[in-house]
Amino acid sequence: MDHKWILKFIDHRIADVNIHRLISRFLKSGILENGEYKDTVVGAPQGGNISPIIGNLYLHHALDLWFEKVIRKKCRGDAYMVRYADDSVFCFQYEDEAYRFYHELKVRLAKFNLEIQEAKTKIIKFGRFAVDECMKAGIKKPETFDFLGFTHYCSKGKNGRFRVKRKTSKKKYNASLKKAKAWLWEQLTTPARDVMEKLAVKMNGYYRYYGITDNSTMISRFRDEVRSMLYKMFNRRSQKKSMMWDKYALFLKRFPLAKAKIYVSIFDLNKPFSYMM
Repeated sequence: MDHKWILKFIDHRIADVNIHRLISRFLKSGILENGEYKDTVVGAPQGGNISPIIGNLYLHHALDLWFEKVIRKKCRGDAYMVRYADDSVFCFQYEDEAYRFYHELKVRLAKFNLEIQEAKTKIIKFGRFAVDECMKAGIKKPETFDFLGFTHYCSKGKNGRFRVKRKTSKKKYNASLKKAKAWLWEQLTTPARDVMEKLAVKMNGYYRYYGITDNSTMISRFRDEVRSMLYKMFNRRSQKKSMMWDKYALFLKRFPLAKAKIYVSIFDLNKPFSYMM
């Protein structure tokens, strides 16, 4: 991010010179790498308190407004954009417009000293007609894409109509299991009651995020994996006395694991977001 652009974007909303001065100082505050101080010529200090806000402000002007005011207006078909922080998904009705936008996006971002991560960027056929087009091309099924920890894929609802479905991405699923395992091994000397109380909070937090329509299989699988890891952890507490599975089952009746639950229904989305269903 270019500092001059950041201050220019802030000027659209805030005229107070004192605020400008404070933000300017923050941008130039520098960073420490291996104990060595380095000036920040561009961008915002990583981990800074207002860095996420500045990043969103920067992309709002450099990307969001441009897509809404320029790109959508010159598309002959539907065009949508979904962005969270620096992660974005762009949807186009026509393939040629998607490729044209991809080229224009590179030019637009370069203007603001930004660039696309080529390894994480791709154009795929996706949507209600993607299945038929893939079959004609000799491809078994449309590609999927990951966004915000979910793998999005083409499928059908109970009524037989096309619907976008989501499941926990493999990368995030494995990362969550790794974190759960590491945390459980840290609890070897913690009283069982305390372990279960803390674990319930963590599991419910996981369900609150990943518990979305069509993802019940993945969150249930995660619960089963945690239950197995918990069993192994309890058996590591003593080399002489092991907890047999039947005793473990009785223990879980007394201190049950939080049940996998769907908390977010895509059918409760407002009408403007129906294209995401």
